Amino acid sequence: MASGWAKEGAVQDQIDDTVADAVREVRSRLPEGKSLTHCEQCGVEIPPARRAALHGVRLCVECQSERDEDCTTVSTYNRRGSKDSQLR
Repeated sequence: MASGWAKEGAVQDQIDDTVADAVREVRSRLPEGKSLTHCEQCGVEIPPARRAALHGVRLCVECQSERDEDCTTVSTYNRRGSKDSQLR
């Protein structure tokens, strides 16, 4: 594929980098450390199975679900800029 001044595979490299950044972002949000026995937001007991399955859990399922819904931000960073960007 002719890509102007860009090296062969530059578009795929940008896609791979974008995916890697997204994976790093998600992994950075995973909890760490010792799990709490009670939800830090509402005080309900966190089931032992949840604490065992996810280390560092701090919220009950309901509170975590609410927080996840609130955190649905989408990154607007676009490595390519536009179709007619640096790849020409």
